[in-house]
Amino acid sequence: MATIARGHRHDRGDDFGGDEFGRFEPRGGPAPGAVRRAARTGMLLALLAITMMFVAFTSAYVVRGGLSDDWQPIDMPRLLWLNAGLLLLSSVTIEEARKALNRGLRAACNGWLAVTTILGGAFLIGQLVVWRQLAAQGIYVATNPSSSFFYLLTGAHGIHVLGGLLALLYADIEAWRYRLGPAKRTLLEVTAMYWHFMDGLWIYILCLLWFGR
Repeated sequence: MATIARGHRHDRGDDFGGDEFGRFEPRGGPAPGAVRRAARTGMLLALLAITMMFVAFTSAYVVRGGLSDDWQPIDMPRLLWLNAGLLLLSSVTIEEARKALNRGLRAACNGWLAVTTILGGAFLIGQLVVWRQLAAQGIYVATNPSSSFFYLLTGAHGIHVLGGLLALLYADIEAWRYRLGPAKRTLLEVTAMYWHFMDGLWIYILCLLWFGR
């Protein structure tokens, strides 16, 4: 019976906790709650900094648009809205990955993470296509103030999405190698926070560009 009990605990360690899939914190290490709070606080500060940067961009966009008559609005490529749909869907899938991990559903977590990563990559590819479409129309960064801000806002967002995508790729690798201990659970949680923020920021940018024309 003792052997069976030890085996049962080992199985639960593989699926839900233990050394690799992480419910039990190693002795001598920081408490999972403290690590989680520190990570969330750090992410909130990072998101605040990004918010302030885009507030500055918005202020410059609004002021520059009203300074002179050289502002020439550009047509918004339809692909932008498809890209928005991809990003919205990726927010759903990363949330499903987080829920699956919290329930100890390892395979489901891996699958949802992979889908989220693919959707994030598809979004960035879609943005490259948008920029190529504009270039084919003769609309570049320096064409006029409106196009300059379009490239600035969408480019800055794309760089931040790329950072989130790299975090997702790291989480993917750790998930498929069965290394999802408390630190990796925290990684997925803060990555999900960041990803949801990028989703909301993209909707904000689209609204700004659309109504600010």
